Amino acid sequence: MKAVHTELHRSHDPQFFLVRGVVKRTTEQPERADRLLKGLRDGKHQLVEPTRFGQGPRARIHSPEYLSFLSEAWEAWTALGDSGPEMIGNIHPVRHAATYPTHIVGKLGWHTADTAAPIGPGTWAAACAATDVAVTAAQMVMDGEDAVYALCRPPGHHAYRDMAGGFCFLNNSAIAAAHLRQKHERVVILDVDVHHGNGTQGIFYARPDVYTISIHADPTAYYPFVWGYAHERGEGPGLGTNLNIPLAIGTGDDGYIQALDVARKAIESFAPGALVIALGLDASEHDPLKGLAVTTPGFRRIGQAIAKLGLPTVFVQEGGYLSDILGANLTSVLAGFEAAR
Repeated sequence: MKAVHTELHRSHDPQFFLVRGVVKRTTEQPERADRLLKGLRDGKHQLVEPTRFGQGPRARIHSPEYLSFLSEAWEAWTALGDSGPEMIGNIHPVRHAATYPTHIVGKLGWHTADTAAPIGPGTWAAACAATDVAVTAAQMVMDGEDAVYALCRPPGHHAYRDMAGGFCFLNNSAIAAAHLRQKHERVVILDVDVHHGNGTQGIFYARPDVYTISIHADPTAYYPFVWGYAHERGEGPGLGTNLNIPLAIGTGDDGYIQALDVARKAIESFAPGALVIALGLDASEHDPLKGLAVTTPGFRRIGQAIAKLGLPTVFVQEGGYLSDILGANLTSVLAGFEAAR
């Protein structure tokens, strides 16, 4: 399997992370990509530079106001003269009878769901590069590759059409799926990150052409807390094309594979032409936040289960906090996929 990657991700190096009232150094660091690259090299995957696709693929998913905000945010922030080293909102209007703001502080609050997506001087460039990585992988699959892995950083699955959150700015998985829709009538996004793919769900919630499925830790006790429940099934034309499979905190390999079997049946019923895997490696038993407890051999089983779906597949990297096992888990899931293919 080929893997798409660019060093341009390094321009995004956030520092701020608020955890239960305590400010810490974020774990969404450039080093994450270094550890993932080691996993790719250990698996002998060929690295490919992305093609620049411009704003078009991003504009299929994100609103014009949001893309304009992200592209201009840092310049407007620094022009304030007394602003901090990163952009972190101090208001979140949650849209109740609200008017779209003109001031940068108001726009920052409007376009961020939480404080876990600080914007720095290189964030926009890195986020755009990540979408190019995802779209390049999707295009390669459309051009005949069986499966391609996209090492996207920053990640994307918590990003809504017009809101950043949870380390995410542009929704790489959604953008890849929309690109695949140019060839395939129906596409599935299967999110195997430990956190619910709330942004992806929100983007496609009323659409019948992209089935969004998320297997994640119980949202009553785990981020994002207010999305990710089993009763969330879509709305309007999209009713029935959203499936959430929340798992008890600490669920291990066997429980996870059972959840994948539920997802398999839903995918087969939908009969898509292609598959996007929002690949989070933070379901690991060694992940610092310990939501789930999948072992490294368990990730191989996950890869095997995905391969047996028999669909052209784009793997888009989502979560996976810094841990010594991060690269090995990536090697394992991709090796399992290849072995079962």
